[in-house]
Amino acid sequence: MPLEAGLLEILACPACHAPLKEQETELVCTGKDCGLAYPIRDGIPVLLVDEARRPA
Repeated sequence: MPLEAGLLEILACPACHAPLKEQETELVCTGKDCGLAYPIRDGIPVLLVDEARRPA
């Protein structure tokens, strides 16, 4: 289930404050030096750096 467009517009990466984009079950940071991927669980974004997946 995709997030509401209005919600996605106001969310930012907690680590670098860059915008996030939705990809399947994650929100991915668009910052060129960051790129952390935050999980979405039960329709709720988990925006904790400790829970984020590091880029490959």
